Amino acid sequence: MGRGRWWSPTSAAAEPRSVPLLLLGVALVAASFYAGAVVRSRSSSALVSLPSGSGSRSLDPSRAQDAGSLKFTNRVSLSYRTTPISVPDYGVAVCPLEYNEYIPCHDTSYTSKLKNLDRSRHEDLESICPPQEKCLFCLVPPPNDYKIPIRWPTSRDYVWRSNVNHSRLAEVKGGQNWVHEKGKLWWFPGGGTHFKHGASEYIERLGNMMTNSTGDLRMAGVVQVLDVGCGVASFSAYLLPLDIHTMSFAPKDGHENQIQFALERGIGAMISALATKQLPYPGKSFEMVHCSRCRVDWHENDGILLKEVDRLLRPNGYFVYSAPPAYRKDKDFPVIWEKIMNITTAMCWKLIAKHVQTAIWIKPEDQSCRQKNADLKLLNICDSSDDSSPSWKIPLMNCVRLNKDQSNIQKLPSRPDRLSFYSKSLEMIDGQKIFSNLKIVQNRHSI
Repeated sequence: MGRGRWWSPTSAAAEPRSVPLLLLGVALVAASFYAGAVVRSRSSSALVSLPSGSGSRSLDPSRAQDAGSLKFTNRVSLSYRTTPISVPDYGVAVCPLEYNEYIPCHDTSYTSKLKNLDRSRHEDLESICPPQEKCLFCLVPPPNDYKIPIRWPTSRDYVWRSNVNHSRLAEVKGGQNWVHEKGKLWWFPGGGTHFKHGASEYIERLGNMMTNSTGDLRMAGVVQVLDVGCGVASFSAYLLPLDIHTMSFAPKDGHENQIQFALERGIGAMISALATKQLPYPGKSFEMVHCSRCRVDWHENDGILLKEVDRLLRPNGYFVYSAPPAYRKDKDFPVIWEKIMNITTAMCWKLIAKHVQTAIWIKPEDQSCRQKNADLKLLNICDSSDDSSPSWKIPLMNCVRLNKDQSNIQKLPSRPDRLSFYSKSLEMIDGQKIFSNLKIVQNRHSI
């Protein structure tokens, strides 16, 4: 018998009993598969649904036995954290159903009562955690009729409506093709406020603007993107075919919880706002920062928010701005555009393209222009020690970083090698401190 072959006509002729034995084995495998399918179908009908109401949520003993002898004794109760942490015998309580979208550090019922916030700069949209005694200590429940999320890539276009039951966003943004209601589903056509005909066409246009119509965003060197005010994150979803990974963020504001739509679709996103503090990313983390009608006042406060973008951009990184000041000549848009141009010019950004309602700047690699503008008092240079400090909860700085030593700028490899590459921006992280904090967390959970 030839090497690597487990059956041949020759061997079958030599061993006439092998064929019946083979058929018997196949029949046994098919029978066991069918029996397993029957068992699974029967067990699926025994799925447990918790009864509604504000009382104790525990399973009936007979139903618990049907579900594999599981018994849940958790009660519905609005309980708060205590010191030390105390867990009742019946387990951690379940928050009432109206708290199914509760987010501890983005709780408007708490932040609306704070008097010392700078609301003119939208500080109330930032992460503000209440003191421990005001922190809820209960499990956030899923909404009524919650279903197992649809898997990617189908979830790019469809999610269960009952999982994110926000109809107002579809009513307000349906004309811009953010999201549409389709029976029991939400349908995402791929549009946005500035690309209602689809993100694919918009992304192709950006690539043409960056490369003089010779390539796409990947050819322009874009690998990691920060999408500001992302909506339902369709821009991020349609960058994935180019192997471009995006962190999308938006505040929890009047557009309901946009980020919940993004997460349900399987897109990386977070609730955040550009307001008074740095974003929680190291410097030089992105090749592109994108703003499409992101509702950020870049021209205000001496351009301090654009200076935060400058901190996050790598040298030769792009700032993409699609908004009315880039193309409209009415109202106060020309004044806003002039202010933005003055700020970006002082930072030595170069406007490389302006077309179809979109403007694109590139951050310089050469630092001589910045040093010259600093000498002319047109620009403030940050202290060199600011580069090594973590960015968590750090106030925004009205200055830009100066890389005097060009050899110190780390050249990152292309994907997929970049995924296992240790960036210099991580050197500020104290590994010993992380493991120490991890031990504290483990001890708390063992209480």
